[in-house]
Amino acid sequence: MTDEQPGEHGEVAVQLAERAGLVHADLSVGANVAAAQPLQAMAGISSPGVKLHGSGFLVTPAEAAALGSSALVHDYRNGRDLTDKPRGVRIIDAFGLDAETLRAQHPAIYQWLLERVKPERDQNNRATYRDNWWIFGEPRRELRPALAGLPRYIATVETSKHRTFQFLDASILPDNMLIAIAVNDALALGVLSSQLHTEWALATGGTLEDRPRYNKSRCFETFPFPDEDTGLTPQLRERIAQLAEQIDAHRKRVLAPEAGHTGLTLTGIYNVLAALREGRALTAKEKTQHAQGLVGVLRELHDELDAAVLAAYGLPATASTDDILAHLVQLNTQRAQEEAQGRVRWLRPDFQNPQNSVQKQELLPQEEQAPEADLDSEKSLSKPEQTKPQQLPWPPTLPEQVRAVADALAASPIPLTLNAIEQRFKGRGPWKKGLPTLLQTLEALGRAQAVATGGEVAWRG
Repeated sequence: MTDEQPGEHGEVAVQLAERAGLVHADLSVGANVAAAQPLQAMAGISSPGVKLHGSGFLVTPAEAAALGSSALVHDYRNGRDLTDKPRGVRIIDAFGLDAETLRAQHPAIYQWLLERVKPERDQNNRATYRDNWWIFGEPRRELRPALAGLPRYIATVETSKHRTFQFLDASILPDNMLIAIAVNDALALGVLSSQLHTEWALATGGTLEDRPRYNKSRCFETFPFPDEDTGLTPQLRERIAQLAEQIDAHRKRVLAPEAGHTGLTLTGIYNVLAALREGRALTAKEKTQHAQGLVGVLRELHDELDAAVLAAYGLPATASTDDILAHLVQLNTQRAQEEAQGRVRWLRPDFQNPQNSVQKQELLPQEEQAPEADLDSEKSLSKPEQTKPQQLPWPPTLPEQVRAVADALAASPIPLTLNAIEQRFKGRGPWKKGLPTLLQTLEALGRAQAVATGGEVAWRG
């Protein structure tokens, strides 16, 4: 249905558009985006921001100055801060400290949280939230090592009318309603900011009411980036990066408080941009925003970026949405086949590639690891699972551990219980204690799914 209009006597005139083709799992016709697979190349570098579970973590700049302990107080952004007006609030982040250390080294911070966060947490039904009241409910342990050492990262609002990406300074802590992508590269910002990626995100993501929702597992981790084999030349690489930097700088410049454009927001700018592309006449308010935000310049930059990104994928400037989606689905399939053969086009190889990784940390600190699994609890294994598999050495680094467990799940024809996963590896030390958290990480990344089997929990890739 493309349109409906009420009639004079209560009837409704409906206009329909018909399209024939194979109906896919997501009830769409055309490119089978529902079949797109998560790519290893995109794994481990995107995550929602922190989830507080306590408003007492937020402080004003004046309150932060009075508390001292600047190492624990950071700038903070949520979705509205990016799309509307920043609130200017800061946040207390005590992750990595136990309660006694926090009290001894930062007593003012400890008292602030004791009085403003603990009473709220004491009412929470979840034991880990009650017991660890001075730490965010979801501190995003998996995101922190990915962001470590970066001067900036890419962020987008999970649910937003317009799909925009921008660089945030590494000092800013992202909220749960932001998707943080731990990449400093302007080429990545440019590709993600293009209309090509927007089409992919709209097709693979969901909606909340009338606003598109960016699901990182479906929108980001399945997305194949351009490379030399698609048409990405050194000149195009530089051009896309330059345009991305210009777009990011342009928006920050016109929206900066010192610009004095009261009422100008990122959403307002892109509302005007959408109106210009639709050929719709601007309202008086939109004309003001057009002038203040220099939206004509922004439109030109985006048009040039879109053309460059299409060329990097070997697509013509006239490519339709169907053409774009079909091309990306085909490229996703090709990349997944490459990865099955051992070739991974890492988006951030210095962090993701286990062969070159300098991340030598354990999965979690000893005191935060899960309890040892009960090795006698495996009662209902099927015959194929009872056959003792070949054991592989437990990898020493976190990226290798994530990949090894994901590969074990993907290679198994049946879901694997915790004990069954343990039996596939051998090694000294408390590595088994970190498996539950690692499996939760794989679930969050969309690379594992927990299922009930025989009264127990198992995982499949």
